Amino acid sequence: MKLLKFPNQKITFESFLCGMPAGDYTYQDTAYNEQIRDAAQMIQNAEYVLIGAGAGMSTAAGAKYGGKFFEENFGEFQKKYGKGRYMQDMYSAGFYPFPDEESYWGYWSKQSLLAGITLDVTPLHKLLLNALSDKHLFVLSTNADAQFVKAGLPDEKIFCTQGDYFHIQCGRTCHDKIYDAVELFRRMDQARRDCRIPTNMVPKCPVCGGPMDMNLRKDNYFVQDDAWYEAERRFSDYLS
Repeated sequence: MKLLKFPNQKITFESFLCGMPAGDYTYQDTAYNEQIRDAAQMIQNAEYVLIGAGAGMSTAAGAKYGGKFFEENFGEFQKKYGKGRYMQDMYSAGFYPFPDEESYWGYWSKQSLLAGITLDVTPLHKLLLNALSDKHLFVLSTNADAQFVKAGLPDEKIFCTQGDYFHIQCGRTCHDKIYDAVELFRRMDQARRDCRIPTNMVPKCPVCGGPMDMNLRKDNYFVQDDAWYEAERRFSDYLS
């Protein structure tokens, strides 16, 4: 198993992701079981541990996105929009071409609640942090569900690169600021009828008056605010 060595320069989110050729971790001669044993020993001996968390961890922790879960919680959306290639799970449904903002937020308010806001902390996340409680930890995560915060890890030890289910932004990115939308989503959930929210609840950008959007890296309009860059700086400092 190779040990990564970073150059003596500032490490950013992009340079970290682009710093290791795919062949270094995709094609290896060492047997899988032996790699696991080596990794376990390295973690046990380590003083610092960087956790990289993505969709695989949420899935392993028991998070539900599609199948019966989606049918039970988003059945009204499937009935209204059909069970085509979009309305199959919470990932694909997010890209559905909703006809208006009332319908768009009718869907996203519900996904944000189920996939993040009301989602309880999983035993796996608590188990992982407990097992590494004697280490200097940092988490680099592409997940939007805030599970590590819910499990008790301080915000300053986490860099969530892709946004989350708790904030919204200007859909035109006219300014680099994000807004807490938790209570707004709760109100939308209560007011939703026929998969739509009332027109007077549709959020508008306080600067340009245009549409708002989820603060999720799902297109080229993702806002990286001051807090995002501060988290990137802490990540860089951790690796330095």
